[in-house]
Amino acid sequence: MHTQEIIEHLRESLSVILDREIPEFSADTLILEDLGLDSMRFVELVMSLEDTLGVEVDPETLENDVFRTAGSLADYVQRQLAPVGGQA
Repeated sequence: MHTQEIIEHLRESLSVILDREIPEFSADTLILEDLGLDSMRFVELVMSLEDTLGVEVDPETLENDVFRTAGSLADYVQRQLAPVGGQA
């Protein structure tokens, strides 16, 4: 799965979690600041990624830089998927 596909998946998941459309969403979107995502909704997002993409999110590796932007979170997801799919 490519980074742009993951970013689109994040946009769709966040639209459901936040119960609103997110028309302007890119790799540079600040997840917490731009979207107003609180910690509870962030947990929902992580659970959604685990359920829909089959990625295992290790809380030990989730530093602030990982979920700062949609692009940094997409990169993290892509790295987590790489061992499963065998490609990045």
